[in-house]
Amino acid sequence: MLKTVFVIIGTIIGAGFASGQEIYSFFSIYEENGLIGIILSNVLIGIIMYVILKKTNQFNIKSYSELLEHTKVPKSIVNILNIIINIFLLISFYVMVAGFSAYFKQEFNISQIITIIPILILCYLTFMKNIEGIAKINSIIIPILIAIIIIIGAKANVLQNITNINVSNISFSANWIIKSIEYASYNSILLIPILISVSTYTKNKEKQTSIIVTCIMLIISLIISLLMFKQTEIYTTELPLVYIASSFGEFFKLIYGIVIIFAIYSTMISAGYGFLQNCSKNKKIYKILAIIMCASAIITLFFSFSGLVNLTYPVFGILGFLQLLLMKKSNKGDGAFVPLFQKKY
Repeated sequence: MLKTVFVIIGTIIGAGFASGQEIYSFFSIYEENGLIGIILSNVLIGIIMYVILKKTNQFNIKSYSELLEHTKVPKSIVNILNIIINIFLLISFYVMVAGFSAYFKQEFNISQIITIIPILILCYLTFMKNIEGIAKINSIIIPILIAIIIIIGAKANVLQNITNINVSNISFSANWIIKSIEYASYNSILLIPILISVSTYTKNKEKQTSIIVTCIMLIISLIISLLMFKQTEIYTTELPLVYIASSFGEFFKLIYGIVIIFAIYSTMISAGYGFLQNCSKNKKIYKILAIIMCASAIITLFFSFSGLVNLTYPVFGILGFLQLLLMKKSNKGDGAFVPLFQKKY
C-alpha cells in the first residue's frame, strides 16, 4: 500500500507545489485564511481519492473513458470532457518541464535547452516502464522528498511562525474558500487517471490509503505555507522556497534544489502517464504519443514557469470542479459517484 501512497503523493507534489509557487498562489496570499484553506482543500482531496478508488474497484474500471461512461452525462459531453482533460494533462506535463528548466536557469544560469533535453529523454524511458516503473521511482524519491521538507521546516523552526498568526484576521470570505475548492478540483484532474491505474492495489484499503495521503499532504503543505508566511520578499521570485532555503546556507539551498528536481520529475511522469494512458488504444500508439509529447515539450522554452502556473492552474481548478459535478451517479443505478460538492457551494 505504501508504494501506492507514494505514487499518489508524487502526482500531487510537482514543481508548483515544491517550489512554493503553487501554495503561494492559492493560499499564502490569503495569509491566515490560507492556512485554513490548506486544511479544507486537503480534506476535499482525501474525499475525492476515497470516492474514486472505491468506485473504480467496485465497477472494475480500467480507464478514464470507462469512468466517464459510468456517469449519466450524454455521450457527446463525455467525449468533449475527455478531450479537455487530456489537453490539461498534457499542459501539466509541459508546466513541469518548464519548472525543471526554470530551476537550473535561476540557480545556475544554465541554458534551458541544455536541461530540458536530458529530462525529456529520461521521461520517455520511464514511460516505457508504465505504472510499475513509476511506482518504483516514487517509492524511492517521495519519502526522501517528504523527509527533506520536514527537515527544512524544523531548521526554519516553522512552528514558531504559528505565534505570528492573528486569529482575528480569519474571515470566511468567498475568495479563499473558492480557491481551496479550486485547488482540490484541479488536483483531481491529475489524480484521477493515476488513481484508476493504482486502484487494484488499494482494494479493501481505499479508506486507509486516502487518510494516509491526506495526512502527509496536509503536514507538508502547512510546513511550506508557514515557511512563506508573511514573507513579502518572495513575491517576485520564480521559486520562492529555493530562495528561502538559501537563507540557511548553501547546503540547504542544494538540498532543497534536490527536492524541487524530485518533485518535478514525479509529477511530470504522473501527468504524462495519465495523458498517454487516456489517449492510447495500444502499445504502438502509446509509444508514438510518448515520443511526440516529449519532443513537443521543447515549446516550454518560450514561457516562464510562474506565468504558466498562474495562468493554467486556476483553469485546471474550474475544469476539475465541473468534472466532479458531472460524476454524480452511476449508470448502474446505485450511486457510484456521490455529489462531492452540493449546490450550496
